[in-house]
Amino acid sequence: MLRRLWLLFAQATTIGLAILFVVSTLRPEWLQRASPAVVATPVADSVAIQQVALPEAGQRAAAVQSYAEAAQRALPSVVSIYTTKELRRNAGEDPLFERLFGNRGPERLFNLGSGVIATADGYVLTNYHVIEAADQISVKLADGREVEARAVGADPETDLAVLKLPLKDLPAITFGRAESLKVGDVVLAIGNPFDVGQTVTMGIVSALGRNDLGINRYENFIQTDAAINQGNSGGALVDTNGLLVGINSAIYSRTGGSIGIGFAIPVSIVTQVMEQLIRTGRVTRGYFGIEPGDITPELAELLKLPPQAKGVVVRGVQRNGPAAAAGLEPMDVVVAINGQPVINTPGLLAQIAQLTPGSTARVKLLRKGAELELDVRVGERPPPRTAR
Repeated sequence: MLRRLWLLFAQATTIGLAILFVVSTLRPEWLQRASPAVVATPVADSVAIQQVALPEAGQRAAAVQSYAEAAQRALPSVVSIYTTKELRRNAGEDPLFERLFGNRGPERLFNLGSGVIATADGYVLTNYHVIEAADQISVKLADGREVEARAVGADPETDLAVLKLPLKDLPAITFGRAESLKVGDVVLAIGNPFDVGQTVTMGIVSALGRNDLGINRYENFIQTDAAINQGNSGGALVDTNGLLVGINSAIYSRTGGSIGIGFAIPVSIVTQVMEQLIRTGRVTRGYFGIEPGDITPELAELLKLPPQAKGVVVRGVQRNGPAAAAGLEPMDVVVAINGQPVINTPGLLAQIAQLTPGSTARVKLLRKGAELELDVRVGERPPPRTAR
């Protein structure tokens, strides 16, 4: 009996291997992973990006042994960015220098970064600090073409910028969904570190929602241990399907090299900023005119707040600002905006920034231990000063 079962098992295994060999030889595409559904997502008038559809509940991408397919899908969409800035020296500023070395003319500074082709008609995403104060921006595509780029707009407060190339039918990247990322997911960082050429590094998502790092005004970073070095800024962070989930922006390092702590701006923020930059060349944000601060144990005791109280303390109110007009006062504790709980200072700033200027926000707060609700007419945040 055992002998007969063993023979049946051996025959079934042999037939299965034979079928697998025939399929892999004649129809290898049948064994490839199915690509996720892609939809066109509008970001501005007549401008749309490719982005995967929202996944079904519980749907997750399976791990693979090689990431070559993901890399090959994303590599054509990642570009190198070279910028030039002329340092203008005032006449007679350093007469000793001119006496010793003569008048050498204007000095030029060069900077290197990366970018991602967002649309087939030439819009490119990068970091603001890559093109900051640049007099000339040159973009080199993966196929070797090099063209001059025009800056469409920049947002220093998220460190994002949009460029426009005078080209058509470009290999635009497909946007993924940063909302579906989880800690431990494998990601690839693509860019041009130290100008050695296009490079792919692999790591995992180390953390999500990193903020209060002092890098940007508005922070919600993806943290990764995929190697990110000088020149990678503005490049792509992609998942195992080659879909864009973030724009590489910064590293934590005491030496200037990668030590396994890198930060990327998630596409959920990127698409919002990109839409406004393409439409108007700038980003508008809501504004209350308050100075917020986190709740400390000393403040909680002083304000007689309940244990484990959540919210943000109003440390100051701008005179004649939207908050002052609505009746907010110093030492009020903001606990919710439009029904959304307020957890900490970065979260409050992000919530206010997402409000539409001119709209009315319902603010729930605690004042001297009592709950209170006020309607704040949202103002427009003054644009930050930028160096040019």
